[in-house]
Amino acid sequence: MESNIKSIREYLKQKLLRTSNFSGSETVRNQLYDLLQRTIEHGESNSMLLLGPRGIGKTRLVNDLIRELESTEFLKNDFILVKLHGIKHTDDRLALKSITFQMNLENAVDGKIFGTFAENLAFLLACLKTGNKHSSKSVIFVLDEFDLFCAHHNQTLLYNLFDISQSAQTPVCVLGITCRLDVVELLEKRVKSRFSHRQLFLYPGVEETDQVSNLDYALERIRHYIKLPDEIRFESLNGTKNQWNSKIDVLLKDKKFRNIIQRLVDLDLNERTLRTILINCIFDLKDACPFFTLDKFEQEVNALERDDIVQVLQDLNVLELCLIIAMKHHSEIYDNQAMNFEMIYSRYTIFTNKQSNIQAVQRPVVMKAFEHIEKIELIGMINPANSWLQKEYQSFQLLITSEQILEAVNNMNGLPTEVVQWANSSLV
Repeated sequence: MESNIKSIREYLKQKLLRTSNFSGSETVRNQLYDLLQRTIEHGESNSMLLLGPRGIGKTRLVNDLIRELESTEFLKNDFILVKLHGIKHTDDRLALKSITFQMNLENAVDGKIFGTFAENLAFLLACLKTGNKHSSKSVIFVLDEFDLFCAHHNQTLLYNLFDISQSAQTPVCVLGITCRLDVVELLEKRVKSRFSHRQLFLYPGVEETDQVSNLDYALERIRHYIKLPDEIRFESLNGTKNQWNSKIDVLLKDKKFRNIIQRLVDLDLNERTLRTILINCIFDLKDACPFFTLDKFEQEVNALERDDIVQVLQDLNVLELCLIIAMKHHSEIYDNQAMNFEMIYSRYTIFTNKQSNIQAVQRPVVMKAFEHIEKIELIGMINPANSWLQKEYQSFQLLITSEQILEAVNNMNGLPTEVVQWANSSLV
């Protein structure tokens, strides 16, 4: 039995980790494929931005389409792919060297390509502008984290790529991938005028035209990932495989499980998130617990729902937490009006004077705790222009909610009872 579970675990782990094909909007997929195909087959120059939240599969979609084009017999030798990444290529010089290398032009003219940035750019543009759309190979530029390229000096590279994409010479497709929905506003005026303003948006979930709900879509993806297909054969595993699939079918119909999936769908529709949860569940399989369970899945969803701010609050020491509670009471009494250190210190002092079990702390130590709370951005200065004021009199506002504070306090272990009662009390 243990070897069977190990085989199942290894198979499902590889399936989840190596999933590369895009599953999502067919409309977006078809539009993007059509754009790339027209560039390669008909020599049409284009530019486009692919936008959507992180983890939704933008890069996976592009890679999927490129693989499909490379496997097409009459297209695979008709284009050159150039991939750039905003995190790796931090300036135009690095990007240009990478383009030159990927286009196999680095040794074209006696080492001239390794000269200045201006010479490199001039040579590259000359290569791209030589010939015509009928005799030249198409060049597809994929710029991942496109918004980071907008921070380059004068946006020289973007300007020239978009400029070439408007010409009738070498067919060029410039495809930018980003999660910034306002990325067009980051372009300089001269760059924006040469951009085609084509934009494709990827959204979580299924298309509105599909006759399936987001809940059913999520359930189908889970079924796809964790059911063992009939064509898969393991040594001495058929009985266990049938038992595994039977339990998965029962689980997918379970009302509580479907409610948990609905919570997950409402929270985060990204397939990357779903796969992460499933991977954690699969890793937990062992001989003592050989099957995929609802309890483990619910535990992973609960961990996803956990508020990071609450975790930060629970990492504070007692003094810092007391100051946060004092700020909470101040905000509730004065309807979120501004506060300063003197106000909070006075409220904290009143509390410690009333509690014989709470040791008072010297003022400089309290100031250090207050500054740490500001540093980790639980409070924020209202008017930075007043930073010339003494720290004690600068105005701040609380950047977290009372609910987050209460959740952190009530779930902390070893916190003095007086502090817990103070946090939950409306009397200050």
